[in-house]
Amino acid sequence: MLVPTDCLVSITEANQNFSRVARLVDERSRVILMKNNKPKYLVIDLEQYERELAARKEFDRLADSVLVERIQLFRRLAE
Repeated sequence: MLVPTDCLVSITEANQNFSRVARLVDERSRVILMKNNKPKYLVIDLEQYERELAARKEFDRLADSVLVERIQLFRRLAE
């Protein structure tokens, strides 16, 4: 997993200065909180989350439609 280093904040710093975390989320759409020097939590802008969720749902819908349209072909390939 690639983790952008400009969005990393330790959990200790987040506890002490959450306004910085909120500011970073405003600037970069997301912040990764580190626990024991490992990425552990993701703080994401709610609008960004909704956009990503909508995109994921659309992708799933398209993938399902391709599967339905091509099911016979996939079955033949699986033989």
